[in-house]
Parts: sequence; structure tokens; C-alpha cells
Amino acid sequence: MKSWALAIASTIFVLHAASASARPARCVIVSNGEKEFNGPCDYMAESGGSFSVSRAKGHKFLEIDPISVTIVSPGVAEVRGLTKLGNNSRWGEAKRSTADPACWVGSDFKICVY
Repeated sequence: MKSWALAIASTIFVLHAASASARPARCVIVSNGEKEFNGPCDYMAESGGSFSVSRAKGHKFLEIDPISVTIVSPGVAEVRGLTKLGNNSRWGEAKRSTADPACWVGSDFKICVY
């Protein structure tokens, strides 16, 4: 199996398994300097500090749902999402914000979960 297919399958499996433990949160997602989303979301904790966020039931979200933040080293994560068509969307590397530890900042995006 190709690595990208394995990554998608793993993400779907983890999200499905973790859906029972999702908890409500507030997400703020900024892309290209513009606020894309600010509202309720479901937060799913994963091992090692990684997590995913997705649409809260009954609320709108982004075209990409879920978004996964996978820790690759202390303070550094790989961010990916799944489009409505099922395509894996790689956002890229993000670093944990020192100004706001609830936020992960990439080259042209920011994801904050409160």
C-alpha cells in the first residue's frame, strides 16, 4: 500500500475509533491571513499529543473535515485534512505557538483549539 493511502486509512481509522471520545471545543482556523472558521468543533485527542478536529454536529465547518495535527517532534507537527471528495490535503509543517500554546502555526495557516 502506498504511504499516502496508508496515511489516509490510518487517519480514518483513528478518527472513527476516537469519535466516541470527541469533546466539544472552539476552533479558530486562519488560512492566508484570513479567518476561515471560528466556532464550535469536535476535538479528538490522539496519542503523543496529536489530535484531530472536525465539524461539531449541527454546525458548519470547512471544506476540509477532519483536520489532523500529528506531532512529529516536540513542538512540531504535520497537518493534514480530508476534503469532502475524500482527498488527502497536506497543509504542511506547523509549530506550536509560544504566544498561544493552543495554536499551531504553519507557513500560511494557523489552527487554534480552545
